[in-house]
Amino acid sequence: MASEILINVRPSETRVAYIENGALVDLKIERKTSPTLVGSVHRGKVMRVLPGMQAAFVDIGLDRAAFLYVGDVRGDMDAEAGEIFDSGEAAEDAATVVEGEESAPAKPRIQELLNEGQWILVQVAKDPLGSKGARITTHISLPGRNVVFMPTLQHLGVSRRIEDPVERDRLRDIVAKIDPKGGVIVRTAGEGATEASLRADIDYLHRLWQDIERSYEKRTKPGLVHAEPDVELRALRDLLNEDVESVIVDDEESFKKITGFISQFMPKFKNKVTLYQGPRPLFDQYEIDIEISRSMERKIWLRSGGYIVIDEAEALVVIDVNTGRYVGKKDFEDTILKTNLEAVREVAHQLRIRNCGGIIIVDFIDMEKEAHREKVLQALRDDLVKDRARTAVISMSNLGLVEMTRKRIRPSLVKTLCEPCTYCDGRGYIKQKATIANEIFRDLEREGRSSNPNAVSVVHCQTDVGDFIYEEETEMLENVERRIGRNVVLKLEPTYHRERYEIYTN
Repeated sequence: MASEILINVRPSETRVAYIENGALVDLKIERKTSPTLVGSVHRGKVMRVLPGMQAAFVDIGLDRAAFLYVGDVRGDMDAEAGEIFDSGEAAEDAATVVEGEESAPAKPRIQELLNEGQWILVQVAKDPLGSKGARITTHISLPGRNVVFMPTLQHLGVSRRIEDPVERDRLRDIVAKIDPKGGVIVRTAGEGATEASLRADIDYLHRLWQDIERSYEKRTKPGLVHAEPDVELRALRDLLNEDVESVIVDDEESFKKITGFISQFMPKFKNKVTLYQGPRPLFDQYEIDIEISRSMERKIWLRSGGYIVIDEAEALVVIDVNTGRYVGKKDFEDTILKTNLEAVREVAHQLRIRNCGGIIIVDFIDMEKEAHREKVLQALRDDLVKDRARTAVISMSNLGLVEMTRKRIRPSLVKTLCEPCTYCDGRGYIKQKATIANEIFRDLEREGRSSNPNAVSVVHCQTDVGDFIYEEETEMLENVERRIGRNVVLKLEPTYHRERYEIYTN
């Protein structure tokens, strides 16, 4: 499967695109003004412990306090179990550390683990999203090329994506022989790795952990102890493998940095890196910007003539499938099935490009046949296997609703590149002119009838609303004037928001 990695570097922004058979399948965008914090390690100070939420707020040197859930707090350093967080795609390679049986002792509560004013070493697991601060964990995990090193745990594992049982046993035996003095999970990229390369990776990460510990001890205030590499280096660490034919970079300085990085950590791939010097911008040459623009749209058309509509809320993504212009060739059920199957591919594709996360509801077109529902559900599961983010498809209801989750670490593409509309304030709609006109009439009536025959009410309103009242609501305006016993004058304000108006009576 031919793949390429395109790296577009500019002073204010870096974009990395992963191309598979000519199609964009993964996209990373990082701006210099808002780099990701995921994977960075901080010295933190516990500000508040909240027993009612079983969580704590921790100052890690950012504008907003970070959020630490009880499940992310280490208890016994030698026998702690929980979800392992790390940076980017490395998180998806980490095997879950199995927790104890039901008969195990009850887990400690947050107030038993943390005290206000306590200093702790933490790692950012999720970037700040919206009004929420960063989510952090005390389970430190340091991703390398072939392994993820977890210095606070004692666990040896192999990525679930390595399916060959013989290879899994070989890798596990090598890691056990190395004796890493900490937890290690062999990543997908480690498949086929030699003992020498695995040992080099573990030794490097062990030295990095020692540097982090020293930096933590030296720092006296909350703040950064260790930062992850730049986005282009993280992408190569996570994505570059034998399937990638070339890495194309369009910036000479970044080309030198990337070449040095690959020569040190992945020398067998150093000949795959090339500097792009074509006349057209790199992303235009591969039509990536067109695909990005398409993924910013709310409505995505399918080749058949059907379409899907994608709406994002803070923790929920809703996708609606419609037949649109597609009328089919056989019967109605066949038309619905084909539209849903085509939508499955586009849904899986858009989730990856947009980096949607959290709870996802897909409203497929209703299917009467159980076999058709199963076929669509299985097709969705098959397409999501390619997704590097952890996904879980729950079920499909009789109405065609599919519930699923997708792990969210960073803001989605829309949240990264867009901001709420200043006109509708992010609602996605504004009131009709007729609605505003009726609100004005009701407010005039609330002022009551005037005893002064010469009194006048002046209404300052947006031009389109005023024109609508003069053209469509003349009868209503005259009726209100009779009710309140005074004339009403509209003063048109072109700069007003449609929903804004002010009434002055003299």
